[in-house]
Amino acid sequence: MTKSKHTRRNAIAMLGAGASAAAALGSARAQATAKPFVLVHGSWHGGWCWRRVADLLDAKGHKVYTPTLTGLGERSHLMSGMITLDTHITDVANVIKWENLQDVVLVGHSYAGFVISGVAERVQPAISSIVFLDAFLPQNGESVLDLTPPDLHAATLAAVAKNEVGRPVPPAKAFNVNGKDQAWVDSKLTPQPTFASLTPIVLTGAREKIAKKTYIRATSYPNPRFDGYLEKLKQDPAWRTYGVPSGHDVMVDMPGRLTEILLEVA
Repeated sequence: MTKSKHTRRNAIAMLGAGASAAAALGSARAQATAKPFVLVHGSWHGGWCWRRVADLLDAKGHKVYTPTLTGLGERSHLMSGMITLDTHITDVANVIKWENLQDVVLVGHSYAGFVISGVAERVQPAISSIVFLDAFLPQNGESVLDLTPPDLHAATLAAVAKNEVGRPVPPAKAFNVNGKDQAWVDSKLTPQPTFASLTPIVLTGAREKIAKKTYIRATSYPNPRFDGYLEKLKQDPAWRTYGVPSGHDVMVDMPGRLTEILLEVA
């Protein structure tokens, strides 16, 4: 072998080794920045509503969990009068516990603002970022019934009076879901466990200890209470706030924009 050929082969080998090292470093960096996302749905929904966002996060290398709360979605066969807010808090806390998750980005939509606030009380050290997506932001001792608008408040009390374990399903149109997805969402919605709305939440401040806190408001969905949360939190430097021109089901209407925000606040 001539000296020039030997030199060329050495150079090629070094380039190959350098490329392999760079690829390994890139992979290591991707793994180092990958986070577990736990996405929690709201009333009448199920884990199915997060599919588009979950796929986008997964494509970025993140691990995504979309637990369906007891009595809803594919777990609707477990509907009973025994389901309370504490049941749903346990559903999510147990995912974090049994999967040994750390550095979690915990996201709650609508009713799940109650759920993730309760989850923080149980596993706060495992949560690095908490996100309220057009959601209730309850204070200690409040229940869903305390905070719901008059029509839903009346519907809940009527269900309680009749001892109905599930609250009636509203149409997707009520959430301002975009026209092309309304039939799909309507086909998936299931009754919300009635007695989950009656449980007062017990909070001791764990939520406030989480380093990153975010509130996202779907501005195309009228809700004065959620507007109030947004305006209050805009004044709090401990929180990041966003307004998104979407119906209530942001994960259905604007999954791309929602994914961008979740990555920003992770």
